[in-house]
Amino acid sequence: MPRLGVNIDHIATVRQARGVAYPDPVTAAGIVELAGADGIVVHLREDRRHIQDRDLRLLREVVQIRLNLEMAATEEMIQIALATHPDVVTLVPEKREELTTEGGLDVIKFFSSLEKGVEQLKKGGIPVSLFVDARSDQIRASEEVGADAVEIHTGHYCDVKTPGEADEEVEKILNAVTEASRCNLQIAAGHGLHYANVRRIAEIKEVQELNIGHSIIARAVLVGLDRAVREMIALIRS
Repeated sequence: MPRLGVNIDHIATVRQARGVAYPDPVTAAGIVELAGADGIVVHLREDRRHIQDRDLRLLREVVQIRLNLEMAATEEMIQIALATHPDVVTLVPEKREELTTEGGLDVIKFFSSLEKGVEQLKKGGIPVSLFVDARSDQIRASEEVGADAVEIHTGHYCDVKTPGEADEEVEKILNAVTEASRCNLQIAAGHGLHYANVRRIAEIKEVQELNIGHSIIARAVLVGLDRAVREMIALIRS
């Protein structure tokens, strides 16, 4: 059964919309932990549109479960990660104009800079995962660059319109999982997963972790965060 990492970025999105002190993502992390999730995920963006440096510092102090920091492979972010020491760093692509992460890292194109960043983080004792599309060449490049893990981008699967398209995307994910297993990489998956589509990915036995944010926070608006997390856990572990 895969672990569940809950991304709490959008708790901070609501706070930043009004420039107030609430809702506090640190408080949300405590509720998520008590509800039985295995990890907390936050993306500290260059433009600080939701999670702030203060949030990361406090989360590192109070979170007892796995803390996964998503970030771009910039020198600023690498130094922040080395100072706060999350349990894992997931390197992701980042564009200021995007609403959310639009795809996986192009590890092949940015091999040299990623290799340098991965080396810095691992020397600091932080395991590194790369967020990549479900492509065998990107998986192999992730191994070559020195990553410990990959998180396979499930956004294309989540955006499909027909069952046939869903089958095609799941097949791509399965192929990527097979390649990652061959490369001895730890395997996570995430992006766009929600209560109606998560089971097909949760059933892939090699996937060790699912990282899910927006759908859980959106459901929490209606039913509460504790219940929203527990319902997702029940789905992926049933």
